[in-house]
Amino acid sequence: MKKYTYKIVGLDCAACAKKIEDTLNKDEHLKNVVINYATSKISYETSLNDLETISLINKIIDRVEPGVKVTSEEKKVREFNLYFLIGTIILTIIGCFKFPYHEIFIYLAYIVVLFKPFEKAIKMLIKGHTINENLLICISSVGALFIGAHMEGLMVATLYLLGKILEEKAVNKTRNSIHELLTLKQDYANLQVGDNLVEISVDDIKVGDILCVKKGEKVPVDGTVISGKTKFDTSSLTGESELIEVKKNDKVLSGYINQDEVILMKCEKHYKDSTVAKILELVENASDKKANVETMVSKLSKIYTPIILVLAILVLLILPIFKISFQDSLYRALTFLVISCPCAIAISVPLSYFTGIGASSRNGILIKGSNFLDNLSKMKKIIFDKTGTLTTGEFMVTNIEVHDNKYTKEEIIEILRKGESFSNHPIARSIMKLSNKKVNTKDVHDYKEISGVGISYKIGEKLIKIGTKKVCDDECDYNVSLHLNINSKHVASIYIDDGIKKNALDVIAKLKDMGIKTYLFTGDKKETAESIAHSLKIDDVYAEMLPQDKFLKYEELERGEIACFVGDGINDAPVLKRASVGISMGGIGSDVAISSSDIVIMNDDLEKIPLGINISKYTNLIIKENLIFALGVKIIILLLSLFGITSMWFAVFADTGVTVLTIINTLRIIIKFRK
Repeated sequence: MKKYTYKIVGLDCAACAKKIEDTLNKDEHLKNVVINYATSKISYETSLNDLETISLINKIIDRVEPGVKVTSEEKKVREFNLYFLIGTIILTIIGCFKFPYHEIFIYLAYIVVLFKPFEKAIKMLIKGHTINENLLICISSVGALFIGAHMEGLMVATLYLLGKILEEKAVNKTRNSIHELLTLKQDYANLQVGDNLVEISVDDIKVGDILCVKKGEKVPVDGTVISGKTKFDTSSLTGESELIEVKKNDKVLSGYINQDEVILMKCEKHYKDSTVAKILELVENASDKKANVETMVSKLSKIYTPIILVLAILVLLILPIFKISFQDSLYRALTFLVISCPCAIAISVPLSYFTGIGASSRNGILIKGSNFLDNLSKMKKIIFDKTGTLTTGEFMVTNIEVHDNKYTKEEIIEILRKGESFSNHPIARSIMKLSNKKVNTKDVHDYKEISGVGISYKIGEKLIKIGTKKVCDDECDYNVSLHLNINSKHVASIYIDDGIKKNALDVIAKLKDMGIKTYLFTGDKKETAESIAHSLKIDDVYAEMLPQDKFLKYEELERGEIACFVGDGINDAPVLKRASVGISMGGIGSDVAISSSDIVIMNDDLEKIPLGINISKYTNLIIKENLIFALGVKIIILLLSLFGITSMWFAVFADTGVTVLTIINTLRIIIKFRK
């Protein structure tokens, strides 16, 4: 089966999107159908011909929700537009003036304002779907007209139409904020052919092609600079506004924006494997993985409207028993119908999650689904890997203590550099930086690497060993990073630091203030791990761990609570995949980081973790506000209408007005976390 993604147009209701999705998933030719209401996209898997499948899908959709269509064209279809609203208002105003046959203009206003809802309601009745908001609005408005409340009925339909226009604008604003993230892609590339530049599609770029990136253009694919020097704006990827300078042999990623001079670069990845392609896929598909609250609301919205419809019928039948007139009973029943639409509830939850994911993305935090965003706010424990996560991973010799007065410090450095010149280990490179002198290795022989321990070699007749305590004799009492042994005697202690990140202490403090317990997992030796944990005030530390040890210890610590693991995305991949929330600090464009984790910090900045938690908590706060407000208003107005205290105007507010207000409330997430 092959996966396809297309535009779906004509959707004006999240509940409708869910209904279409469920129906399509029942078809034997379609698998894993997901409709993303926030981005107006549909994705599915099928073994059928592409064109045949689109035709099949549109036929199924037409039975479920007439007017909605799957298309590959980038066009916008509006079910409700401003012209119908303006026409209704003009006709209503004219009809209010007392002149012969002025009522005709009121009837014309009814026809104009109910044209689209009536058309859609009739189509759905023909298809066998009797319960939908368009039918309810038509019944309510026409019913009000026949019982003499013609102005109220007209206002019900007019306010409904106005609400739909405002709702559409609010939803489009959120969609546009997401689409801004999708402008990372450069649609073309300047391919160098001889002395000329040829403009080609990014999809046609091959590995090894030489590309020219001019000022103001985006880097089309990942590659390496082969000529020139410039500055790039990387804010779209990392969320950081400071420009970075690149020169020959530096790596550049797709999505970087050239702010200065022209450069030539060599392509190292096809577009589909580049950083931008992966980010776009993550952002567009992020809301496909739904949180528990979102799924629950979708299920409840299916039975909500039928329940209200039954209640409306009961109101119509029962109230006359209490000596309430049939006309008044009908009016109250019609009010029930207006209130029944579940849009405010159905749309506010998924839209809030997707807005939270969008706000995170703009801050350089890629979250792969609303379930992971939701879990982030409920996290009780956070476990950090050490190297590359809490530390820079760039080793540096901070001190050398000489314990044998036969040797000077300079002589010790020379001995160290002679042996370490044969190694490519990061620690060896840090030792080589202790001096700029050329190393003479003519007298070095019998060089050996002792796996996980260190190295040994001979200089003349002297046996040199450099490494952990295991290279020393059993009686060695020195607890240091590296030991230098000459002929089985501890001669010098070398202190190595791989550089704690400058903001690590502040980040740990912020996490503790949030009530989150902190842990450190590392394969490093116990003394080093405990030293770093003490410096950062981490609650608990586990050292000398293999990848499988980290996996097992994580499962032990989780114990039914949501625990987060933060790692570099390479040797920590098993735990990142297992964790309730796996956060990768794997660096920009790391394939392992993107594939293994649930959340990717694009610039390795630890500050993004508490920021992500704050976005998650604020998103959940907005969801609670929307649900409480929407349900509360509906229940209150339902009760008031039952006792005849309120009118249809309040009912329209309980439906359309509440929907618009919940959407506007959701936009606070964008405003609060705007870069």
